[in-house]
Amino acid sequence: MRSELSSGMTSSSSYSASSFFARFWSSALRSKPLSPAVETSVRTSSGDGLVRRLGLFDLILLGIGASIGAGIFVVTGTVARDAGPGVTISFIIAGASCVLNALCYAELASRFPAVVGGAYMYTYSAFNELTAFLVFAQLMLDYHIGAASIARSLASYVVSVLELIPFLKDNIPSWVGHGEEVLGALSINILAPILLVLLTVVLCWGVGESSILNSIMTVTKVLIVLFVIIVGAFEVDVSNWTPFAPYGLNSILTGATVVFFSYVGFDAVANSAEEAKRPQSRLYLGLGRDGLLPAIFARVHPTRHTPVQSQVWVGLIASILAGLLNVRVLSHILSVGTLTGYSVVSACVVTLRWKDKTSSQASTRRISRRREGIICLFTIACCGFAAGVLFRYGASFVFLILAAVIAIFLLELFIYGKGEDVVACFSMVYSDPPGFSCPGVPIIPSISIFFNIFLFAQLHYEAWVRFVVLSIVTVGVYAFYGQYHADPLGSNASIVYHRAPAEEAP
Repeated sequence: MRSELSSGMTSSSSYSASSFFARFWSSALRSKPLSPAVETSVRTSSGDGLVRRLGLFDLILLGIGASIGAGIFVVTGTVARDAGPGVTISFIIAGASCVLNALCYAELASRFPAVVGGAYMYTYSAFNELTAFLVFAQLMLDYHIGAASIARSLASYVVSVLELIPFLKDNIPSWVGHGEEVLGALSINILAPILLVLLTVVLCWGVGESSILNSIMTVTKVLIVLFVIIVGAFEVDVSNWTPFAPYGLNSILTGATVVFFSYVGFDAVANSAEEAKRPQSRLYLGLGRDGLLPAIFARVHPTRHTPVQSQVWVGLIASILAGLLNVRVLSHILSVGTLTGYSVVSACVVTLRWKDKTSSQASTRRISRRREGIICLFTIACCGFAAGVLFRYGASFVFLILAAVIAIFLLELFIYGKGEDVVACFSMVYSDPPGFSCPGVPIIPSISIFFNIFLFAQLHYEAWVRFVVLSIVTVGVYAFYGQYHADPLGSNASIVYHRAPAEEAP
């Protein structure tokens, strides 16, 4: 009797485990269909929802404001400490990569102008649910770290200004604004979280109010940068340019991965295609509507027309990071999510253009052309990572080229089994989509993926650890919560937009 009972329990446990994993893979691999027609109808819905209030000038200032911040005022000094004058090359390399990424973002934002969620939603449509959730998690942490870095730097500047007052000089405790090191790894700062709380309140107050504040701050920052450039041009000392790269080219490339975050302004604009003021909270809003996060993140305030709960959560996490970690530590774990997200978005541009004309016909091919293309894109990413790792550890350029050639050769054998042209796997590209079209597809997105992952390989070790740990946690959250609550087909119906009162027809 005991043996039969034990056997039954074992069988039941085995069935439950297999059922769990079967459901997990079924949910993880499903995608969310999107179409411009559906998105257009969504914009004209009525009810309590988001307000369309940001004009072209607002969006331009939003992009500039997002760029001039973490990169210009915060991480430049941190990177220059290691890269020296070579930090200028770091900015050029990161900027060149971001131009390619911006072209990909522009196409998707133009193609789906009313999508809430940006990179998350593009990935959900082009690939699958789990990949989209992973992209969301990595991007979100980068947004939080970026906000925390800016707040730490701003707090330090505020204290420096206050110390110009005679009776405050040397009388402000370090834990107020500059940061006081404790336990070796932590740096206590009180003012930075307070500043983030104040900014969060403004964002929750309304789109118009936060847009005005953003415009004022952006114009101020631009004027400051121009002033520094003009005045600094007369104070150039060329002797400071030697040595140009005191720690070699590796420090320049590592610096490029850090300053990469200074170019995320176009990301903010793409996420603001429907009206969004804050890409961070809009990502939470998109996942809340899809059920991958609790429904509270999908709520929009009935009178302010802002996702208050999402914005409060963003402010809370950023405040914790700003209160406990200094800028140097934050910069070491920065950009990994941005590089990952941008790489996936570049791949989305290619996959969303594919049309397998033989999909409805019987085929003897081992794998579909769509999977061939995805494997091709993944191999390009692997080539970029291999080249980056080899370069990081001082390998000869011959080995870098050899690694790329071997990867392409193995890919050809794996997919075709004979000497067909590997580039043929991109023959599924159909006509250009409506609106803006990224030029040179699939070449431009592929180059973008390669360089993004190449830079990924130059990141600090802390960033790699963060990437792995966060990915594991994200998969766990999805496995035990997300897959049971996701609603990939029914969420778009609840996305509601309003025109600003001043723009409504009389």
